Amino acid sequence: MFGLNPVFIPGPTNIPDRLRHAMNVQTIDHRAPDFVEVFTPVLRDLKKVFRTRDGQTFIFAASGTGGWEAAITNTLSPGDKVLIARYGMFSHRWIDMCQRHGLDVQVIECEWGAGAPADRFAEILAADKRREIRAVLVTHNETATGVLSDIAAVRKAMNGAGHPAMLFVDCVSSLASMDFRMDEWEVDIAISGSQKGFMLAAGAALLAVSPKAMAAMEEARAHRCYFDMREMAAANASGGFPYTPPLNLIFGLRESLDMLLEEGLDNVYARHRRLAEGVRRAVAAWGMELVAKSPDLYSDSVSAILVPEGFDSNALTDHAYEKYHVSFGIGLGEMAGKAFRIGHLGALTDVMVLSGLATAEMAMKDLSYPIELGSGVAAAQEYYRNTPATATAKAA
Repeated sequence: MFGLNPVFIPGPTNIPDRLRHAMNVQTIDHRAPDFVEVFTPVLRDLKKVFRTRDGQTFIFAASGTGGWEAAITNTLSPGDKVLIARYGMFSHRWIDMCQRHGLDVQVIECEWGAGAPADRFAEILAADKRREIRAVLVTHNETATGVLSDIAAVRKAMNGAGHPAMLFVDCVSSLASMDFRMDEWEVDIAISGSQKGFMLAAGAALLAVSPKAMAAMEEARAHRCYFDMREMAAANASGGFPYTPPLNLIFGLRESLDMLLEEGLDNVYARHRRLAEGVRRAVAAWGMELVAKSPDLYSDSVSAILVPEGFDSNALTDHAYEKYHVSFGIGLGEMAGKAFRIGHLGALTDVMVLSGLATAEMAMKDLSYPIELGSGVAAAQEYYRNTPATATAKAA
């Protein structure tokens, strides 16, 4: 009623007042020197979150999906072979985009709830004697299933096969929430967005591109215009944009980066891990299971929760919204009607998460789910009470 309830969807996330105020700016001339003074440091500081020294960062006025398209069209040509595993809605959508762009897509079908199959990648790449596969595409955090894949293992598989393919990673719902290491994992293009870990409104696709991927642009023959990274790079070199930039989001991103770096990235990751573990303990107390098949796959930004047999998860999320004005993530794709999602990323605290768990319990009780009111909340409370809030405090 008053618009004060936080959202518990895996993006867009809650926007802190500090960031809302930062985006509330009057129009300025984006060709003027004062824009350059804001924009150039933003591109530089984005590298710290991607954890890259050699990668070049880009901002396009788009969502993460636009970032996917930029990655594909700038480095590949129609008919090129790419390798990707389907284990959730967002890996599925990336496959669909590649096919629409005329790429030869080799798909590894996986059970939803599983992660990127590094062993299968290794087998297929080793068998590719003619080195025809140009890129391996991986969704780091599958938002539909709450599964976090091991990118380091994928890179190890690629190197073990001695394969020169590029590695593209969708880190839309993991960057600025969970550890991501572009240079260490030898990622060639990492794609994210403004509306998740960066806690901003949707509308900015954020990318980091390796020198290898930048070089591939000279041979790529896919059609590109708006997403042409060569034109963007040329304009960015002098602090400019090839067309009108999303000014409000760039000012917001400046403040978001300040917030993340002030908190310290290790503390940001520890906060998300702690909030996620509280949710996982609540789920166990309810007698329910996560979609993710094993603890090593658990995401720290979103938990996808299987509802008991005979219940409709979408009816649950509808009821929570209609009665309590709180949003949880619906089941997507194969999880429609089978699972609901609790997003626990961005601007959230343990107190806020507890309110979401309490609301989920009320909604489930209203619909006669076999749970005890307060059971999940109590499990999360006990965990939060007895764990430090930051990585720094834990080390101390």
